[in-house]
Amino acid sequence: MPILLGCIADDFTGATDLASFLVASGMRTLQLTAIPTTELDLSEIDALVIALKSRTQPVDDAIADSLQALHWLQKQQCVQFYFKYCSTFDSTAEGNIGPVIDALLEALHESFTIACPALPINGRTVYNGYLFVNGELLNECGMQHHPLTPMHDANLVRVLDSQTQRKVGLVPHTVIAQGVEATREKMQQLAIDTSYAIIDSLTQDDLMTIGHACSELKLLTGGSGLAIGLADNYAAKGLFTRQQNSAQLTKQPGEVVILSGSCSAATREQVEVFQQRQPSLKIDPLLLHSGQQSVASVMQWFEQYRSQGPLLIYATDHPDAIKRYQDKLGANRAGQLVEQLMADLVRHLSNLGIKKFIVAGGETSGAVVQALQVSALKIGATITPGVPLTQTVGDNPQLLALKSGKFGGPNFFNKALEMML
Repeated sequence: MPILLGCIADDFTGATDLASFLVASGMRTLQLTAIPTTELDLSEIDALVIALKSRTQPVDDAIADSLQALHWLQKQQCVQFYFKYCSTFDSTAEGNIGPVIDALLEALHESFTIACPALPINGRTVYNGYLFVNGELLNECGMQHHPLTPMHDANLVRVLDSQTQRKVGLVPHTVIAQGVEATREKMQQLAIDTSYAIIDSLTQDDLMTIGHACSELKLLTGGSGLAIGLADNYAAKGLFTRQQNSAQLTKQPGEVVILSGSCSAATREQVEVFQQRQPSLKIDPLLLHSGQQSVASVMQWFEQYRSQGPLLIYATDHPDAIKRYQDKLGANRAGQLVEQLMADLVRHLSNLGIKKFIVAGGETSGAVVQALQVSALKIGATITPGVPLTQTVGDNPQLLALKSGKFGGPNFFNKALEMML
């Protein structure tokens, strides 16, 4: 059987987010943390997800990495391709979403695709082309303060139009509400003189409609929610039979450590809730820069409180603090210091035999996965929408929960811990 869906995600947690929805639909899914350099046994895989770190890369680098991933997926003879970005469309006017889609379309010799970031189950909806987060406009929900991709416009037609020379249109909700055929016909009309269509979506049923309407598009782009209807398309074509055990993982004994680098409002609340019952340690970029805080000092704290675990080590902070760090250290230096600390720390913890980590934040998750030299992840059951439990592939499997900063309720860490037991 062919690989049905080849996916390119612009960060690590975005990749696991997408993979979790594919597994929930019954597709056997493998997430790759880099483009493989050796042959893989893909005989029992329906979908592949390659996790890049391209969301905040320079545009040319993001395009090059995305095309390299696409070319490898083409060699696997994928039936359809999917470019996954964040459900809050994290990308400024100088950002990567438009240029990367341009390059992917050209490489596939295609002229039209959709942009569907909506994820209603997590409060991300699109109406008349405007993106809302829990009922608030994107540029008023806190995303305007994002340290790397601040969003100052909720109109996705304008945002995408600012990133591409191609024409951008809209499929409004009045069309989506009429069903699959009306949605497909509208897309076909737009494809005559438009390259991109922003798609309205208010409910999970809308996403199912959109997914079914996209059965003949070679390239799809959007958040993870668009994936929920794709398995039906493959099944209708006789290419796919749902697997009942697609999310089964192997239990691992031992301790769990929580590492948090995200500064989103959701993660800040999760950190505050967890701190009320368990020991935690704050990582300060200024102290890292001065040498007053280091891997050695963090490990000393860990050993002191280890018996009281699970422990939380976090750099999560409020926007005003992030701005202060950036003003003193430079726009990217604070984040780089934290990522390096988390990477060094997870190597030390792994050497102590710890095999279970909960990680909050896309950049932090990327640093942790690279530090552990993970080449592939098997996707397990969903902890919260968009965040699955995962297991590293290899002789020494580890359990990882890699969470986008914006996902999960206040008790996410506790819920993830329960699933890791």
